[in-house]
Amino acid sequence: MTDPNPPEGDPFGPDNPFGPDNLPYGVCTTPEHPQRPRIVVRFGDSVLDAGGAAAAFGSPHAEILQQPLLGPLMAAGRPVWQSVRAQLREWLTAPEHRETTARFLRPLSGVTMRLPFEVADYVDFYASEHHATNVGRIFRPDSAALPANWKHLPIGYHGRAGTVVVSGTPVQRPEGQRKPPHEEAPLFGPSRRLDIEAEVGFVVGTPSEQGESVPLSGFRDHVFGVTLLNDWSARDIQGWEYVPLGPFLGKSFATSVSAWITPLDALDAARIAPPARDVPLLPYLDDSAGPEPGGIDLRITVDINGHTVSEPPFSAMYWTAAQQLAHMTVNGASLRTGDLYASGTVSGPEHGQRGCLLELTWGGKEPLRLPDGSRGFLEDGDEVTLTAWAPGPDGARIGLGEVTGRIVPPR
Repeated sequence: MTDPNPPEGDPFGPDNPFGPDNLPYGVCTTPEHPQRPRIVVRFGDSVLDAGGAAAAFGSPHAEILQQPLLGPLMAAGRPVWQSVRAQLREWLTAPEHRETTARFLRPLSGVTMRLPFEVADYVDFYASEHHATNVGRIFRPDSAALPANWKHLPIGYHGRAGTVVVSGTPVQRPEGQRKPPHEEAPLFGPSRRLDIEAEVGFVVGTPSEQGESVPLSGFRDHVFGVTLLNDWSARDIQGWEYVPLGPFLGKSFATSVSAWITPLDALDAARIAPPARDVPLLPYLDDSAGPEPGGIDLRITVDINGHTVSEPPFSAMYWTAAQQLAHMTVNGASLRTGDLYASGTVSGPEHGQRGCLLELTWGGKEPLRLPDGSRGFLEDGDEVTLTAWAPGPDGARIGLGEVTGRIVPPR
């Protein structure tokens, strides 16, 4: 993937969120080889052909870096992840490697990003106390906002792995049953309350055996990295179907993820303590004496048609990714390479920190005022973009890329 005119720009600059402390993984194709996906690493506004560079430098990991998807690297385990990351950093930063490395750099604008791994299973959680409380107040104004189990376990549901799509893929407005309050019987047609959910996804690398539970301390050994995620939601379809078994068609039509997987080690400087818990936890979820802080300080921005509508703080999430993994496997459910689990909607205590339109517009009653008109929920043609960054070492920023989707009408 040699480029005769290497890109300009300084990935070592203090304001570049894709410098040597980040190095997220992705998969792309090029105009010359549109059917030949390859693993790349983002460095500034460039991508490094990881497999080509590994072969040129004689890396023992060249074979797994020359695969068309990240699966083999993800399955190789944490010692390999750390070794590969250290080699990539050396190739990109050591002056003596500059000439060789330059042969495998290409402008990001000259490649097409793909879904970087095969999604095995998909689980979505409901881990923000602020989001869950707001949703409870919207739908159950005369009852307790949180269900009785909410502070005892991370609530989640199994989603549809086959409709996870990479950033930039158009999102078709779903059709289905919906029952407006004034109608006696359900209607069928396009969703009129199409929503977003700003979330963070965690990608499993190392599998586990069925019957084996993963403790809190096993989080780093099993989770390969982090990605931004938008869990598109048809609120009217969801509202009619979710009793008694929960989300189904209102969420299974599309889930968008970033093209970039940020290694967990790149977020070490962003690890923080989670919010204080006011309900005692069972031992398998109790992280009060854990080996490391379970929270992550990620700052998310939600844009609709280029206009910022929210900035949800991931640091406010009540349940951590390690607790979610422990709960997901405590019954003996096995992990597979490529499992994806999402945090649930990220929301903070302030109005401008709510991570979905359901909250931002209070169920459509308080429409957002955008430069191109008011919105209760999404309209055809709307483009939603999530971006995020985390504090890095020595004042650097670690970028999580972006996840974008444009709403298109039903076929």
